Amino acid sequence: MVMAAEPAATAAAPAAPAVAPAVNSGVAGQLTQLVFGLLLVVGLIFFLAWLLRRVQNAGPAGKGQVIELIGSRALGPRDRLLLVQVGSEQILLGLSPGTITALHVLKEPVDVPATSEKATPEFAQHLLKILGKDQKDTK
Repeated sequence: MVMAAEPAATAAAPAAPAVAPAVNSGVAGQLTQLVFGLLLVVGLIFFLAWLLRRVQNAGPAGKGQVIELIGSRALGPRDRLLLVQVGSEQILLGLSPGTITALHVLKEPVDVPATSEKATPEFAQHLLKILGKDQKDTK
């Protein structure tokens, strides 16, 4: 009986070291597959975001746009005034949480000069003022 148990033990002993490298390469392979899968998903998200922006901006500028935002002014943390052009008519809108109210329809459209300079947000203007820098120096 002892003889029958020994061949089984010797047969199992060489198999054990052969299994250990397979487990390590399996874990490394799974980790590599996980990293590449994650990179693929993140890359796909960026690609789809880029594609969505391209599709939304694909139309010719101004064509099909009936409503255009002319100007905006913050009245408080959550309230704004908006000047909107619809066709040849300009409308002053009051915007607050949950409501949009037409305040006035202008008889004569307001001419807004087209400036090549980008408007600096109010916070950025205030920050530049605190730092003592002129807005022209930021260019």
